[in-house]
Amino acid sequence: MFACGLATVRKSRGSCIRRFFIYFLHHIMSSTSRVREFLHRPYRNFFLLWIPVLFSILAEPLTGLVDTAFVAKLGAESLAALGVGTVVLTSGMWLFNFLSVGSQTEVSQAFGSQDMDRGRRFGSLALIFAVTIGLLMAVLLVLLAPVLTIAMGATDLLSEHAVIYIRFRALGSPAILVTMTSFGILYGLTDMRSPLVIAVAVNVLNILLDALLIFGFGPIPALGIAGAAIASAISQWIGALWCGYIIYKRIGFTKNIDLADVKKLLAIGRDMFVRTGSLILFMLLATRSATMLGAESGAAHQAIRQVWVFTSLFLDASAITAQSIIGYFFGSGHIDNARKVARLVCYISIWVGLFLMAVMLAGASTVAAILVPASGVVLFYPAWTISAILQPVAAIAFVTDGIHWGTGDFTYLRNVVISATLSGVVAIILLEVTSTVSLSLIWWITGGWVLIRAILGVFRIWPGMSTSRLNSPVIDKSEC
Repeated sequence: MFACGLATVRKSRGSCIRRFFIYFLHHIMSSTSRVREFLHRPYRNFFLLWIPVLFSILAEPLTGLVDTAFVAKLGAESLAALGVGTVVLTSGMWLFNFLSVGSQTEVSQAFGSQDMDRGRRFGSLALIFAVTIGLLMAVLLVLLAPVLTIAMGATDLLSEHAVIYIRFRALGSPAILVTMTSFGILYGLTDMRSPLVIAVAVNVLNILLDALLIFGFGPIPALGIAGAAIASAISQWIGALWCGYIIYKRIGFTKNIDLADVKKLLAIGRDMFVRTGSLILFMLLATRSATMLGAESGAAHQAIRQVWVFTSLFLDASAITAQSIIGYFFGSGHIDNARKVARLVCYISIWVGLFLMAVMLAGASTVAAILVPASGVVLFYPAWTISAILQPVAAIAFVTDGIHWGTGDFTYLRNVVISATLSGVVAIILLEVTSTVSLSLIWWITGGWVLIRAILGVFRIWPGMSTSRLNSPVIDKSEC
């Protein structure tokens, strides 16, 4: 009797867990209506939009860790070649993130204004750019692979492996840009579900193909480092075709490209290129300054920077979510509602930043034990504490980026990052000239760099500037 009762309890508990899981998935997946009714239950709706975006973003770096683990079994040369190839490929891809960001803004505004002809035109244009640029990149990478590997310091067998990896991975370049652009279009349509499903499926397929092609199975030969590259290229093309099918079903494609849209996309690309380049310039200079202090400082800085990059994924999810919501209300002419959303997402992001800060402070000793050599621990803790308390500030910097992306205010954001980077670069140079540089001071300067972005991002909203798009004279059509 007791056994029967226990079985009943377990069955009931399992049924409850399944019901909860189905309920949870249903509410996360039904994201389209979350934007329309955002202001009715803002906190709940924000996180139900934010969670699938976050997991979409996390899928690729997690798969990268699995790739690294597989290739590591091939030997040091193959692992180093993977590192060289990944740096070369990702360095090329970041130049074109404007295709995703610009598409999300334009499509979300078109969705809000119920002008899907505009969304279809801009989405089709962005995908044409993605395919064209991707094909050109593939050709250049195949031809220049030996030169690029030598420029990265690879020689002999390492260079040979890196060339093989780059050339096979290059075949997936158009697919990567198409997928990246498609995700922007789908986020603009407030479809957070499809990118999540595609990202998870593609990365799971990549892992399975890794195991099959790297080491071989049955009639399939072991392809080594080439197998890792081919696995990535195949999975990326499947993801790109899947994205194309979903977009075709949702809004379709068109050949009617407007010259004004071409000019707008190129202008966004110009502003995003300068902005992203300024961000990378500061991070490279900060890393260089920390490395020049010695091996211990460089190791401690690298550990902190890696965790900083990881926490940035959480904040980037906030920016993407805010961009879709703001773009929808801005496009629909509900400027007052867009301002309300801006205020709410800033509050929510501060709480996300506080959560990350608490986790970082609590996990300091664990990170130090895993990532930092014993000789660098003394330098690590003060700088780590600074980076932790900066998380709420970084959260505001990220989410205000998303807010202004949603209104299409790309030029302002470019100028903000240029101003912050110039201030940060001057501060680091002054420290080096006066020989007062230290790892803690480098992270305080990083804090100032982030703070400038956060303050200028908020100031554009409250009290707002005359040129701010959130101060548009457009009158609300209705309350949502």
